[in-house]
Amino acid sequence: MSPQPQVSQLLPSVLQHVVEGQRVTVLDVGPALPETVAFFSAVPCTLHIADLFSALPLTPEDDGPSYIEQFRKLLPLPAATRFDICLFWDLFNYLPVAAASALLEVLHPHLHADTRGHAFGVHKRGTPEDSRIHGILNADTLTLRSRRQLLPGYAPMPQAQLQTVLADFRFERSVLLADSRLEFLLGMRQEKREKRT
Repeated sequence: MSPQPQVSQLLPSVLQHVVEGQRVTVLDVGPALPETVAFFSAVPCTLHIADLFSALPLTPEDDGPSYIEQFRKLLPLPAATRFDICLFWDLFNYLPVAAASALLEVLHPHLHADTRGHAFGVHKRGTPEDSRIHGILNADTLTLRSRRQLLPGYAPMPQAQLQTVLADFRFERSVLLADSRLEFLLGMRQEKREKRT
């Protein structure tokens, strides 16, 4: 099925440095979609794609390696890597709180004062799963593709809890979408900015 375009109010802010022609380093935690790869191939960019959705569900910590160890294996990042943009998509809807916290701990050394993030959450915890894969068509348009099957572990956090878990980020803006999902623009928290500068 061909991807369906969806205009985003927040994507232009996430991609501000891209639009301005600055070189950026991007983390995309979803699959390598052709339109996303094509978009970033046309601009000065280093694109890291790590399809964390394909690793779901993660092994619970009491049954194997810690969540931190699992994410370090899934994200073998060079120490010097610093991300300007993190595309989390709706990954946090599928991670237990401990796993989401572990992901942020693994990413922490790779964030800087001007890192921007993009994510989707839900307005109400009972919102049905959105079984679509997200990509980027252009600076203000996302693409949506249907997943072949539902993902395991769907248990979205309320926005307030998600804000607590994503301790490095502040929620700069959120937009309520028509299907009771929320789109988030994330920036670094002021206290984190001061520590990193």
